[in-house]
Amino acid sequence: MNTDDAQIAFPLLIGDIGGTNARFQILKDRVSEPISFPNLLTANHPTIEQAIQSGILDKTEVKPKAALIAAAGPIENQSLDLTNHNWTIKPDGFLNKLKIEELALLNDFEAQALATISFKPGDIIKLGNGEPIDNSNRVIVGPGTGLGVSGLISNQNTWIPVPSEGGHVSTGPQSKEDFSIWQHFDNGSGRVSAEQIISGRGIVNIYNAVSLARGRKQELTSPEAITAAALKAKDDLAVKTIELFCRYLGRVAGDLALTYLARGGVYIAGGIGKHILPILAESQFRSEFENKHPHSDLMRSIPTYLIIHENAALSGLAAFARNQSSFGIDTKGRHWRV
Repeated sequence: MNTDDAQIAFPLLIGDIGGTNARFQILKDRVSEPISFPNLLTANHPTIEQAIQSGILDKTEVKPKAALIAAAGPIENQSLDLTNHNWTIKPDGFLNKLKIEELALLNDFEAQALATISFKPGDIIKLGNGEPIDNSNRVIVGPGTGLGVSGLISNQNTWIPVPSEGGHVSTGPQSKEDFSIWQHFDNGSGRVSAEQIISGRGIVNIYNAVSLARGRKQELTSPEAITAAALKAKDDLAVKTIELFCRYLGRVAGDLALTYLARGGVYIAGGIGKHILPILAESQFRSEFENKHPHSDLMRSIPTYLIIHENAALSGLAAFARNQSSFGIDTKGRHWRV
């Protein structure tokens, strides 16, 4: 088995693997519309190979020559262990079991970054003011199980995705309200990371901290219950929690916009933003995003978007596969051929 960074062949199976869902499409060539398949629940399949065989290959006459997969997890010793699920991708076993000739792996937020250049108007919702500058850097921030962050750099007519661990940057209190609850975020590490408050578990952390600061009983225990109560305005602590979540999301997204000088825009990915859109749209997200003195004028010029495309990562993978020369992606060490 060889590893290289050569062009990927067609027909091509593209896949986006998350902790709960696995999404796949097949691209017959560089111009045809993708062949779509129903989402697969990862818990229903013991291995990725079994999922692809029964959920995709057994349901189509198109035989892919190659596979391009986006997943969260490090590649070590010719193997990728998914961060949020127990699947393991071993290139030799994957290719041999599925009778596919080549496999390339990308980081899940690399694929999200690539998707931003393929979006149509109905794929995103603009939050606040600002207008993008063509061929300028972009940032993707994705609160979900954790907090994913990536950048997309524009350089000499080439788009270069930059995966990162930006979700683990430190955060601190700014307002009087922040100071009243921040002490309750302490997890023993001596700092509070962005992921501790801007993620699914972050919603629970904020709710618990607000409850403790107000001397109230913590009635709700899951992010789903807290967001549902906030959306129905049934629980004042839940409403305050989601308001603070939106505020902190804007604050961190603004920091990342400055870090990447993202004049092309900041894109909010993940399912949480879509779920809380009625609150997010009316929240202090945008004012916190812009509150970056002495660069407030710059921040007001940078647009922010919520991604509502259901298969954004697949859209990004397809964009890369169809025009690989437009992207500065080195796949050496993560591209295998039989």
